[in-house]
Amino acid sequence: MNVTAYDVGLQGLDSLEGVDALCLFVGEDDRPLPGSAGFVDWRLCGALSRVLQSGFFVGARGDSLLLPADGRFPVPRIFVIGLGRRKGLDASSLGEALTNAGQILARAKVEGVALEIPGIGALDEAARASSLNDRFVPAFKGGRKVAVLADKELARRLPGRKG
Repeated sequence: MNVTAYDVGLQGLDSLEGVDALCLFVGEDDRPLPGSAGFVDWRLCGALSRVLQSGFFVGARGDSLLLPADGRFPVPRIFVIGLGRRKGLDASSLGEALTNAGQILARAKVEGVALEIPGIGALDEAARASSLNDRFVPAFKGGRKVAVLADKELARRLPGRKG
């Protein structure tokens, strides 16, 4: 599998290539939305925040949501996966969220995905990179490409990284 790294932010999101979906992770206690989810929400004029406020999707473990990108990103679909409480995020719950995301994306026949691995500040980069390799990649069957929105330290640790 081809793993590439992009900077977190609008420039990184705008430069995505070879992926047909974006996968975001949102916790029940993520208000305001951090990282890539916040950038996406801003570009979508608050569409994700409105869904959260409505209670249709709250970011609980097992929650999932599909939003159209409406031409605002170089991907047609945005999948949002619930983390549960981000403040309680540990290696086990990160692994569960990444496995769940990989399974959802595989069922949706996603061929290439961009995602930001949750856990910055709570888990070290080695644990986050390991969860990607050990939990997400096996669940994301048939996927050809994974683009990780990451800082330079995490990007260095990505397994099978090209580019």
